[in-house]
Order: sequence, then structure tokens, then C-alpha cells
Amino acid sequence: MYLDDYQPTRNLAAATTIPARWYTDPAMLDFERAKVFWATWQPVGHSADVAKPGQYFSCEVAGEPVVVVLGKDNTVRAFANVCRHRAAALVSEPGCANVLKCPYHGWTYQLDGRLLGAPEIDGIENWNREDVCLPQYKVELWGPFVFVNIDGAAPPLSEVMGKIPEETAALGCPIDQLRFSQRRDYLIDCNWKVYIDNYLEGYHLPTAHPGLFRELDYAEYRVDTFRWYSSQYAPIRAAKGDEKRQYSEASSASALYFWMYPNFMLNIYPDNLSSNIILPVGPNKTLTIFEWFGYGESASVKDSTIAFSDEIQQEDILICEAVQKGLASRTYQTGRFSPKRENGVHHFHLLLDEGLRK
Repeated sequence: MYLDDYQPTRNLAAATTIPARWYTDPAMLDFERAKVFWATWQPVGHSADVAKPGQYFSCEVAGEPVVVVLGKDNTVRAFANVCRHRAAALVSEPGCANVLKCPYHGWTYQLDGRLLGAPEIDGIENWNREDVCLPQYKVELWGPFVFVNIDGAAPPLSEVMGKIPEETAALGCPIDQLRFSQRRDYLIDCNWKVYIDNYLEGYHLPTAHPGLFRELDYAEYRVDTFRWYSSQYAPIRAAKGDEKRQYSEASSASALYFWMYPNFMLNIYPDNLSSNIILPVGPNKTLTIFEWFGYGESASVKDSTIAFSDEIQQEDILICEAVQKGLASRTYQTGRFSPKRENGVHHFHLLLDEGLRK
């Protein structure tokens, strides 16, 4: 139904963007839920929240309820957060316990997912307690992040991340020693793909981010694409004479910017790392979660760094919401790419098309 609208090509100069209705049709999001979000590694929480045996937290992956728990064997597991009896959520708030106990009728599960207790079920027929177990999902940890894969078909997280861990370490970022500093949520009136498109190109910098543009060496800006991710090289231009730099404290010539398909970004500097998680709330509404982690001498991230990020985000929100309105126009169907500046967006569209066709 949707795939007939789009004819993908790896020839960037001949390619068109994905169709406008992919961004506006409510039914498209249901299609993406199964083909994109359940089929990929999704960041769902922090490894610090499952650091002790029995620690757990609940989350959702595109509407699918999940509980992540550290077992007594020090193995992190992810299960459906749905009791096998009458479908109640087993947990809602983070906690630590020896078992997972349903608050509805008191059924209890061991930390490996096996049913431990089911009160007052004597006389039930054609039922074997040993066969009852919480459905289990793939889970992997990287630094402060916990990732879950719902359908189990995704490649290993290490394969998806490619050289991201290696390049992060080379910059001097101790991924296993990061300290959470702050989180900010932004609810934006646009489709989640509009926000991803915007992140993946610097073509809009001269007009949408004039302050940042003055500090970047735009001629050297580039996006490099890999199998499941892309990286951005955006060097900071050297100041001339007594030139004042608005963002100099929050920016660095030594920085790494990564996007991992479909909705996870990393921005890595010499003294902090920030992540962006992009979650669809509806066809025209997106939640962007910004989190900052510090390392080095201070556990906190500078206020100037947060303020810099917020200013850029506010500028991006304005353009993304305007684009969403334009996509709903009957006069617009598809667009074309700048071969020099929009290879990252094209790469995303090809990965999206590949996932939807599986």
C-alpha cells in the first residue's frame, strides 16, 4: 500500500524523498511500529537502574510494555510486562525485589521469568505451571544505556553500532564511567521522521541556525554513512582576533556526532556526552528525550552546554513543525536531495524502506 509510492535508488543525484503521506497518514505509524521500532534496538533506560540483583524498571517499546530486571545470576533480562493471568502490568515504578509480583491477583514470577506462585487455582484443567513463563526479549547494555529488541531479529548491538564504541573511546570518553546529569523532554508537533531528517543534514544551518553557522567551518561539514548508522563531522572555525564566540564554551573542535537507525543520536564532547531519543507519540507528534552525562573532573554538565543545546533545539522545533504543516499540503508529494549536503537523509530513507519491506 505505502511501498508502491516510493521507488528507492542508491543514486543520490536521481533520488527523491519518501512520500509526504509517509509523514502524515495515521496508519503508517502502525506499520512502522512492527517493521521499524520492534525490529530494531531501542534505548529504554539506564544500566544504573539494573545494577543490583533484583533491580527492575518498566518501559515501553512502541506501545509494547516491557520490564527489565537484573537476575540473581547477574544477568540482565527483558520480559513482557504483562501477567500471564489477566494481562495486568506486573510493575509500574522502578524497584528492587526477589520476585516480580502482579498487583492484581498476586501471581509471582522468578527473576528469570518463570512462574513461581499462582494462588487459588486448584482445579484448573489442561494447565501446567511449569509451562508458564513471561515472554522474553533481547537486551544489551552499552555504557549507561539499556537497549531492547522486541522481535529478536535485529543483528547484535555491536554489529549495528559498528565503530561507534571505538571512536568514542578514542576521543577519551569513558563510556562505562559516565554520570547522569540532566534530562529534558520536548514534545514537538511533527512526525518523528521529520525530526530525524532534520538532524541528519547540515544544509539548513546557514538559514535555521545563524548563530551556530557563524562558528562552524561549514565548508568542511560532512556526513559519512555506514551500514546502520551515520556520523557527522562539523569542525568549529577558529576565532579571529578578539572575535567573541557565542557557543565556544559549549562546542569543541574535537567532537563526535552519531545517529543510529532508526531513532538514537549521540553527541560526544571531551567533557560530556548527550543522547537524543526520538519517539513517535502520534503521526503528527514526537517526543524527543535529551539526556546529558558528564565525565572527567565534574559529574555535572555545564549550564552553558544545556543552554546551547536548548537554543538549537528551539530553532529546530520551529522548522520541524513548519515542515510538518507543509507535508500535509495537497501541493507537495516528494522532494529532491542536495547531493552535497543531504546524503545522510537519503541514507535514512533507504534504511527505512529496507525495514518496511521485510
